Amino acid sequence: MPFTKRKSCGPIFKARASTNARRARRLSATALDSNDRNPGTNQGARMTTETTIDQPNIIYTDAEVIVDSRGTPAEAIWIRDGRIVAVGSNEEVLSIAGPDVERQSVPGATIIPGLIDTHPHLLHFSAFIAPLVDLTEVRDHDEIVELIQRKAAATPKGEWVRTTPIGEPHYFQRRSFRHLTEGELPDRHVLDRATTDHPVIIQAFAPVLPNAIALNSAALSVLGIDASTEDRVSDVWIEKDAAGNPTGILRGAVTNYYNSDPFFAELSKLMPPLIQPELAPAALAKAMAVYNGLGITTIYEGHAMDFDHIEAYQMMHAHGALSLRVHAVPELEPAALPGDLPKTDAEIDATLERALAMRSVQDDWLRIDGITSATFGPCFNGNIAWNEGYLDPWGNVTTGKRVVSVEHNRRAFEFCAENDLRLNLCACSPDEHDEHIAMTEEVLAKHRLERTNWIIQHGYMVREDQAKKYAELGFSMTISTSFTFGKADMLAERIGPKALEVLNPLRHFLDAGLEVAGGMDWGPCNPFEHMQLAVTHRMYPSGRTNAGPAQVATRQEAYEMWTQNGAKLMGWEGIGALIPGNHADLAILDRNPITCDIDALPETRVLMTYVGGRVVHDTGLGTEPDVQSERTGAKR
Repeated sequence: MPFTKRKSCGPIFKARASTNARRARRLSATALDSNDRNPGTNQGARMTTETTIDQPNIIYTDAEVIVDSRGTPAEAIWIRDGRIVAVGSNEEVLSIAGPDVERQSVPGATIIPGLIDTHPHLLHFSAFIAPLVDLTEVRDHDEIVELIQRKAAATPKGEWVRTTPIGEPHYFQRRSFRHLTEGELPDRHVLDRATTDHPVIIQAFAPVLPNAIALNSAALSVLGIDASTEDRVSDVWIEKDAAGNPTGILRGAVTNYYNSDPFFAELSKLMPPLIQPELAPAALAKAMAVYNGLGITTIYEGHAMDFDHIEAYQMMHAHGALSLRVHAVPELEPAALPGDLPKTDAEIDATLERALAMRSVQDDWLRIDGITSATFGPCFNGNIAWNEGYLDPWGNVTTGKRVVSVEHNRRAFEFCAENDLRLNLCACSPDEHDEHIAMTEEVLAKHRLERTNWIIQHGYMVREDQAKKYAELGFSMTISTSFTFGKADMLAERIGPKALEVLNPLRHFLDAGLEVAGGMDWGPCNPFEHMQLAVTHRMYPSGRTNAGPAQVATRQEAYEMWTQNGAKLMGWEGIGALIPGNHADLAILDRNPITCDIDALPETRVLMTYVGGRVVHDTGLGTEPDVQSERTGAKR
């Protein structure tokens, strides 16, 4: 069967994100196209009775239909009215269907439940990249100049032209500016070839620190950087030529978020806001389409979600513009950008009350539930908690940086216990986990509760005893193999080999009985590569692995982290499994992601994706010459 190649992720970046300071926080959802239909309400029935023109009544046959990751696949699946009607052998399913059902043979294809990403940051970074020139795929300086020229021609003189970094986001390990033909960022002289009428910046995205950016002459002038500027200001190094003039290359603390450097914070005030709210709705719609092309049908937006961010999803839903099911969780105290200021006790209390008031868990497309606290932060910038001390980006010993106080966390723990609000904790190190476990036990004892239903988000360095304790306390766990992929080499260098022993201990999580669900976060932008990484634990750029008895999951377990486990973690019935009565959320693939060669798993192509019985991604599956379709009397 000649399958059509899946579109690449392009510039849709999965990253840990935050609000865009106080100056550009609101993500408007105006000017939305309202052509998409909203689904019906969730009645919990085995099938619905209303039929809409965009919900096919179709049986796919001759496929591998994964009903149970540990069992024998079925051959056929029937979907109608947005629900799964039947799954079984070709003969079984066809025998119960009437003559008006469309039938399509897809030999060689595998049909799986729609995938669930439990840490996408889809809203933040779809909005973030909307104004930027995309340089992720460029090969040399000439291409960079051409793309910036094109943008400058459509931009009023004096306004900034900003670009993405060069290469594969977000770690830029496998591909970066170092892989350009020239092997380096373009300096101001090269960028001046693109335009002298606009300030230009090639940005650096978190998390990697130190990092580098490139500016043209106009940008240097706007920022007040010239020969008289010190070679180093705070933790920013200004590269200069032999004559002492800035080259346009700045290194060090130059990322656009997770960056507390005071000098770069001042420079940032002279640049445009990172987000242009008027571009956010279209950017989010595009990002959802990219996710659909990856076979993803549901996301858990649980980190750095300010209330206005959730309102953007509410507006999209009101316009019928969602092509993903979304579960959102508001943030207790955002702290990723320089403009994110600590909250007062009164503001924390108001945030908790508002989170409780907006709780909504019945809608088929958008659910809101819980509160998230991210107490410390990443390791690249020296925020992660490590009481024994480790090296920050500049070679200094640090024990981390707290951004949510003990008192504010205590208020959240107490409030959630008292009001049955689901607490989410973004936690990264054993010392953070010790603190959270102790406070959980204290609060449960005080309120005479036996267990929580709380969540640890990407708890990527965890001891075995902590995994067992979290399971005893009723926690679930979202994980991201992103941190093995892009952080493991750095962790080994700054903390030491002991960090690798407790990094992404998926085996310990599973054996402890935790519900473990996967998320892409900072990338790579490929859920099938994350399934591979759950087995291989490959580290980049070194290519080493920390796969040991604490880490390695089976192929079946890796697959379940992206399907049924995500549904269970969210408590969202009707998704994550291909069983009669469930929503018709499914993806048709060119291979079986459980049994294919593991080296080929990242090359999996998604041929078609359904959400609620609606086709949201289609490579032309129905027109493939080896796909046989019988449409007599059928309506689709």
